[in-house]
Amino acid sequence: MRIGVLSDTHGNLALAEQVIGEMGSVDLVLHAGDYYEDSCRLAESGVRVIGVVGNCECGVDGPPERLVQVGGKRVLLTHGHRYRVKQDFRSLLSRARELNADVVVFGHTHRAEAFWLGKVLFFNPGSLYAPVGDGPTYGMLVLDNGTIRPELHRVRAVRCSHV
Repeated sequence: MRIGVLSDTHGNLALAEQVIGEMGSVDLVLHAGDYYEDSCRLAESGVRVIGVVGNCECGVDGPPERLVQVGGKRVLLTHGHRYRVKQDFRSLLSRARELNADVVVFGHTHRAEAFWLGKVLFFNPGSLYAPVGDGPTYGMLVLDNGTIRPELHRVRAVRCSHV
């Protein structure tokens, strides 16, 4: 099973659509917030997308977090701001343990990273808008025979044709 992961698209739908194309065949796309409406629009193209609301979305009606069952794994999807992920991961780890999550997908920091805290994989695909680091990034979670492999990818350059 291949799961594409996006976060912090902030209305940049053209780039988000490009990235969905770069992902190739995916079973699901998770969008970790900022902007939830982007996840809804991406879903209109026929891709299965599950999203959550981020911190830049006052008044937007959508879930702040979701627990998604995929490939025998429990994935906690959240933007991360409610758990103060810019400071540390203690609160989010506590929530993951409370829900018996195997994976936490989050955003908010605009920094791509994948790491384990105990038995929980923490996965932030980075940002398509104002990324921290070497340009826009996205992620892939590959589930195979009960294992999960995180992958972080830098977005390919947008190709322009000149006449």
